[in-house]
Amino acid sequence: MMQSWTPDITTATGPKYLAIAEAIARDMEAGKLRPGDRLPPQRALAEALGLDLTTITRAYGEAQRLGFVEGSGRRGSFVRATASATPSIRVQDAGDTGMNAPPEDFGGSLAAAFRECASALLSPENGGLPFQYQRSGGAASARKAGADMLTARGIPCSEDSVLVAAGGQNALHAIFSAELSAGDRLAVAPYAYPGLLALARRFGIELVPVASDEDGMLPRALDEACSATEVRGIYLVPTNDNPTTITMPPDRRAAIARVITQHGLLLIEDDAYGFLPAQPLVPVASLAPTNAWYIASVSKVLTPGLRVAWLRAPDVAGAWRLAADMHETAIMAPPLNAAIIAEWARSDVFTHLVGEVRDEAALRQKLARECLASGTFRAMDCGYHLWLSVPTDLDGRHIADVLRQHGLSAIPSEAFAVDRAMEPAAALRVSIGGSLSRARLQRGLQLLSALISPQAPRKVSLI
Repeated sequence: MMQSWTPDITTATGPKYLAIAEAIARDMEAGKLRPGDRLPPQRALAEALGLDLTTITRAYGEAQRLGFVEGSGRRGSFVRATASATPSIRVQDAGDTGMNAPPEDFGGSLAAAFRECASALLSPENGGLPFQYQRSGGAASARKAGADMLTARGIPCSEDSVLVAAGGQNALHAIFSAELSAGDRLAVAPYAYPGLLALARRFGIELVPVASDEDGMLPRALDEACSATEVRGIYLVPTNDNPTTITMPPDRRAAIARVITQHGLLLIEDDAYGFLPAQPLVPVASLAPTNAWYIASVSKVLTPGLRVAWLRAPDVAGAWRLAADMHETAIMAPPLNAAIIAEWARSDVFTHLVGEVRDEAALRQKLARECLASGTFRAMDCGYHLWLSVPTDLDGRHIADVLRQHGLSAIPSEAFAVDRAMEPAAALRVSIGGSLSRARLQRGLQLLSALISPQAPRKVSLI
C-alpha cells in the first residue's frame, strides 16, 4: 500500500538522516508504519520536508542497514516484515585492521547502492555481461566512465588511454614492471606507504628521498636531486599523503610540475585520496601530462573491497603495454564491481557515496581534535588517518602495541621511512576509519592521549 507518511523531525537534534531513520523505527513501534507499507518516494519526501535528496537517500540507507526497511529496486522502499539489526548472513572476519581504510558504510548507502545497481546490471536484458572475461585493460564502458571522470579533473585522456585495474596496487605493479628497470632511480618523499616500498625492493628500483616541508616535496630539492644524479621519475601522493597527511597546495603542485617538465621525469601520481575533498585540487598530471601515469582508486574513497582503479597512461601505446602486464598479474578487475563503479560514475551515486565517507571522516577528525592536544598531530579535515608526534622519550612501537589491543591501528614512522639509515621522525600513523565504531574510536583516542601526555609514565606497559 502506498504511504503518505511524513516523519516528525521538528524536535530532532543531530543529522537529519539519522532523525528520519529513527522516526521510521519509532512509527513502526507505534503502529503508524506496518510491515509491507511502501515508504514515500525519496524525491517526494525530500520536497515534503524541504531537504535535499541525498539526505533522504542516506536516511533510507541507514534504515535499511538497521533492518527496518528493504529496497525493491525501482518499486521503492518497504517496511520490513520483521526488523532485525542483524542480517541472516554475517561475515565474521573483521579484515586486516592494520590497513588504512575509509569508514565502513556508516552512512548506510553503500551496500544498498551496490545491491540495487547489481540487480539492474544482472537483469535478463543485460545478458549477464558483468560475469564474463573482459578485454585486457577492462571493458570499454568502464574505461570510458573513468576517462570522463579524469577528463573532468583536467587530465587529458580518452577511453583508449585509460585502463581499469584491480586496485591501485595492481596499477602500480604494472607501471613498475612495464616502465621501470632495475637500477632506475625514483624520487619520493622521505616517507612512503609500504606498498610502494615493497614494489621498489621487488623490482630493484632505487628510491631517492627528497626533502619536504608542511606543503610537501620541495621543488628546489627535487631539482637538485635530478641535477646531482640520474633520476628516472617521481612518485607522488599529492592529496592526503600516506602517511604524513600532507596535501600539496596549488602553487606547490605547479612548481613540482615545472621541475618534472624541465627534467623530463616520468610522473607516477597515486591520487588515492584525490576525490575526498569537497573541492578536489588540480592533479599534478594535468599540469605535466606528457609522461604522466595517474591512478585513481576507489579503495580509499569508498571501500577497498571493490578492487577497482582507473589508470591513465600518457598515450595509447603506453596503455597497451600496461594492459598486457595487468592481464598477466590479475587478469582483470572484478567485472561486476567495475561495471557497478562505472554506472555510479555516470550518475551522481559516486559523488554521493564519497560524500558520505567525507562526512563520516570529518566527524572522526572532530573526535580526534577533542581527544588529542592541539599541535600533537597533523591530518586532513576529511581524511581518516593522523600523523601523530610521539615524545622522544617514548617508544612508538610500544604505544602502537597498546593501542592495537584496544582496536586502534597505529604504525610507527620507521615502517614508512624510505631511507632506514635516516633518523625517522618520532611519529605514528593512526588510522581512524574502517569498521571501528565512533564510541570505540573515542575510547582509543582518549587512551592515546593519556599515553603521550607529559604526565604519563614514560614506561608503557602492555595492558
